[in-house]
Amino acid sequence: MAKTPYLRIGVDVGGTNTDGVILDPSRSTEEGRGIVAWHKASTTGNPSDGINNAITTMFEKSNTDPDEVASVTIGTTHFINAVVEMDRARLAQVAVIRLCGPFSKGVPPCVDWPAQLRDLVCGYYCFLQGGLEVDGNLIADIDEEEIRQHCEIIKSKGIKSVVIAGVFSPVDILHKQEQRAADVVRAVYPGVDIVLSQDVANLGFLERENAAILNASILPFARKTLQSFQSAISRLKLKCPVFITQNDGTILRASDAARLPIRTFSSGPTNSMRGAAFLTQNEGQEAMMVVDIGGTTTDVGLLLANGFPRQAAAFSEISGVRTNFSYPDVRSIGLGGGSIVRKDKNGILTIGPESVGYQLPTKAIVFGGATPTATDYTVLGDPESSIGDRNLVLNASLESDLLEFKKTVKLMLERVIDTMKTSADDIPVLLVGGGAVLAPNELAGASRVVKPQWSGVANAIGAATARVSGIIDTIESTEAKSAAEVMKDISARAIARAVDNGAKEETVEVVEMDHVPLQYIANKSRFIIKAVGDFDFSRTNIGDGAVEVDSIAEDDMTEFAKQPRESSSENQKALDSPDIDIENYKPTIKGREWIISETDLSWISTGCYILGTGGGGSPYGHMLRLREIMRNGGVVRVISPDDLKDDDLVACGGGKGSPTVSIEKLPGDEMMQSQNELYKYMNTKPDAVIALEIGGGNGLQGMILGASTNMNIPTVDGDWMGRAYPVAWQTTPVVFETKPVFLPSTICDGNGNVMFMTQATSELMVEKAFRAALSQMGSHVACAKGPVSGRNTKSWVVEHTISLSWRIGRAVALSRQSNQTDTVAESIISQVGGDAAARILFKGKIVGVQRTLRMGHVYGEVIIEGGVDGKEKLKIPFKNENILAVKEDSNGLETVLASVPDLICVIDTQNGEAIGTPEYRYGLLVTVLGIVASEKWTSTTRGLEIGGPKGFGMDDIEYKSLGTFQKPKSVIDEYSVGA
Repeated sequence: MAKTPYLRIGVDVGGTNTDGVILDPSRSTEEGRGIVAWHKASTTGNPSDGINNAITTMFEKSNTDPDEVASVTIGTTHFINAVVEMDRARLAQVAVIRLCGPFSKGVPPCVDWPAQLRDLVCGYYCFLQGGLEVDGNLIADIDEEEIRQHCEIIKSKGIKSVVIAGVFSPVDILHKQEQRAADVVRAVYPGVDIVLSQDVANLGFLERENAAILNASILPFARKTLQSFQSAISRLKLKCPVFITQNDGTILRASDAARLPIRTFSSGPTNSMRGAAFLTQNEGQEAMMVVDIGGTTTDVGLLLANGFPRQAAAFSEISGVRTNFSYPDVRSIGLGGGSIVRKDKNGILTIGPESVGYQLPTKAIVFGGATPTATDYTVLGDPESSIGDRNLVLNASLESDLLEFKKTVKLMLERVIDTMKTSADDIPVLLVGGGAVLAPNELAGASRVVKPQWSGVANAIGAATARVSGIIDTIESTEAKSAAEVMKDISARAIARAVDNGAKEETVEVVEMDHVPLQYIANKSRFIIKAVGDFDFSRTNIGDGAVEVDSIAEDDMTEFAKQPRESSSENQKALDSPDIDIENYKPTIKGREWIISETDLSWISTGCYILGTGGGGSPYGHMLRLREIMRNGGVVRVISPDDLKDDDLVACGGGKGSPTVSIEKLPGDEMMQSQNELYKYMNTKPDAVIALEIGGGNGLQGMILGASTNMNIPTVDGDWMGRAYPVAWQTTPVVFETKPVFLPSTICDGNGNVMFMTQATSELMVEKAFRAALSQMGSHVACAKGPVSGRNTKSWVVEHTISLSWRIGRAVALSRQSNQTDTVAESIISQVGGDAAARILFKGKIVGVQRTLRMGHVYGEVIIEGGVDGKEKLKIPFKNENILAVKEDSNGLETVLASVPDLICVIDTQNGEAIGTPEYRYGLLVTVLGIVASEKWTSTTRGLEIGGPKGFGMDDIEYKSLGTFQKPKSVIDEYSVGA
């Protein structure tokens, strides 16, 4: 009679060690945690051998029958290690075909990458016809001949990995531009690896493209590595399915992992954290910092009290590359047992990030090699060590550096732990991984250091206990059914998919739900549902998802042998952000002009998004564009409004449309075109430029326009809102002047269409006319408003808001640098005028988001849960920007805590970054700030009618100020010579 399979095998293939466990889940609550056998061995050049050896050894130790094995789940850090180490042998060069029409050219692919990684991976890029508007209409159709021409160039360069990234491709259900472009590429260049950005991540163009490029770069190495995994299982004659663990701790079929290896990038640390949760299941009453020290890297993440890793915020970084897919909040540093130890030219001891990896048993001194590694120094410092031959390291003259080695390791660990903390309070630190012997027994910032039994194979335990998921990402109609009804139907489909993937039906639950209405498309929404359940051991019909490549020989992995990493040029180093002494940093003031540096720009961008009160769109893409202008010789000058002459002409420009569009359709030349068209019509030139609104991406537009070569004028330190508002008539000039003040005005869509408004009865009528055209012009346009005199600017401006953004951004940067993000809100408050001018309204977790569309604006409400025992709630209705903050106590009684025009800002509690309304999602830990609005809004009845609750149709809400407005202090006044 055939045996019913019930055992789970977990294997973690690291850069240095391969760990394995055999687990009986039915005995997980026993003292032995159901661990039948475990094994740790060196990773082999061909991972197949290491996996085969680990499982064979465990079978021999435990007398396990292969027929009793229900599944084999493999986790690996191979792919992320290749990126962290910038391994030239394992990272293929990538060509990027961007389908964008006239847009995004100011922000080329890989523009925000660390210089050395960019040089290694980004081999070629081109901007081609294509891309969609938010409503699904074409920016332009693809040009097949154009694609063929660039394919020939890519082919001539020998680049064999290609990314195709189209604007709004995740919602391209009709034109299928990325797929059609891929067909052209395959016809011209057979055998090339092609990655479509829409297969990798969701909306957010730069982040999706970045993730696709990383995925493409690792494809050849991933495919052969995963084939070698399956080869090992085949040789062992195991008949069970083979899975790979992915970033969220669930499992992925091997064939899917070979196509999208980026989904496994953080499976190593995630496995360790899930394994740590399994091993400490009786503790579980507090959060713990998990420090997983492997052979190549140390990965640090926060294990929440519920046993799951803390997830990253709206965006995550992989080796300095910003991406936007699901990813645990994990920091990696180049410290492991195989890390190479050397002295730099100044005689300072350095550890990593280079590692001998799986060659540790032959290259480390303790094993008879000649390369000093962290393992050698650890053995040297431990007379009781049984690793290798200690006499070899005693004879290697390393003793003089032992104390410095220990101090360096301790400092590296303490720094990364502090970086991951959100509070100054000590926290338990859980050490896992084979390299845990490197760590001292005490660490600053740790309330205690814990090393549980079997901690050395926690990663393999996490793999063995990984769950099964089912994800549905679809666009559905809400015309016949409500969004809630559609969500219910799709949830059932996600559950069914999880069951099809091997989950036990009664254990499956929906863990993530997202609903995004598609702007300007009637009754269409995007739904993303994720269901998770336990593996069903009784199933025998789960496909193994074999990787579709030819069988490989033993030595086929040698082409991926590590190559020495080349040092980056001084020019490349200069392009990467240097460490800044924030407390002592002083901006450059020449005369009465503030010359913006890259550091200033970074801080201003952070501050702009916080002042955006949820709207305005992310400044990130605009920041990159302005940084490129500066790096190409452009000079950004900021002046105080006090220094304007009465007869100066002050230009104004900004983007008009949806923030969701701005993160996907990156600007082209439309902003500059709108200014040129306007001043050509007026036959004059401006003397300065001012931002329409300081909040969000528009906060940088004045500086972008001013620094552009054909304007070259200073930007005024101020704006017309002091925040972000959804419509352009909600500005301070309209508060003080009933007649239209910005005529003539013009809008350009960047795709060849220009519209003028030369006469109007009011600014409201101008707004209505432009808004009516907006949906036909791509839902996002550049607007050039008629100039205002210097005299009126000084009367109407909300003063020194660039300075305020700079101060807010500096406060956030300093909080991060000093690892005090738990008090970042208080730091921001100190910069906007102190407790009299701002306050913390609420802290908690987002538990609900509802969105709908009316007249092109995103209306909705976010619900945040917090307070004592989590029984209080804060509701924030928004119209692009946050309108009200309404607190609901445990009895259901509601109190309005703040309303427009005061600023209601939602920031990420973990890092102090602003969270915009398009980024609201379940589970984010947030802090809600209230900041008093400028008296330009609150000193008159008209100001409150335009910018207060009545301006949003909330006639029953009476504005009550949060406190007393404090005018921001000018950076120019503070830092000018002799100030």
